[in-house]
Amino acid sequence: MHRVSLAFIASATILAAAPALAQAPLVEKNVSMAMSLAIMQAALDQCTRDGYKVSVVIVDKGGNVAASVRGDGTGPHTMEFARMKAYTARTRSQTSLATMKQMEDPANAFLKQIPNVVGVGGGVPIKAGNEVLGGVGVSGAPGGEKDEVCANAGLAKVADALK
Repeated sequence: MHRVSLAFIASATILAAAPALAQAPLVEKNVSMAMSLAIMQAALDQCTRDGYKVSVVIVDKGGNVAASVRGDGTGPHTMEFARMKAYTARTRSQTSLATMKQMEDPANAFLKQIPNVVGVGGGVPIKAGNEVLGGVGVSGAPGGEKDEVCANAGLAKVADALK
């Protein structure tokens, strides 16, 4: 009987404290609009210097589009493809080029079944230390590895803020 009473008191104490803990706000790092704009501009600048017309998309921690820009003279598909590359980088916590290499292994065939995940270079995760805050995707250069160079140039612009 004494054990039952003790268990009941312990349970009641935990249940009474739970609502107070549940009300505490969740604080997360995420990609800001200023950071998104800086990344996009630096990526566009790099691709323009390299002679490529591209679109750039930034997704936030939740994989949602935070900002996007369709470069002058780009194909109509580049916006959506840049979004999928950014989403892939965010959800896989690695470049979309690394995801492409994983997809080549038949043991990783399941990756092709994940909606909006693509195996093409041009998507790079946005990280603060080891924490993934979002992703940047670039599309329009002749080859995903060239898109990735521009995405990395965008991230280099905000590298100090991500430390």
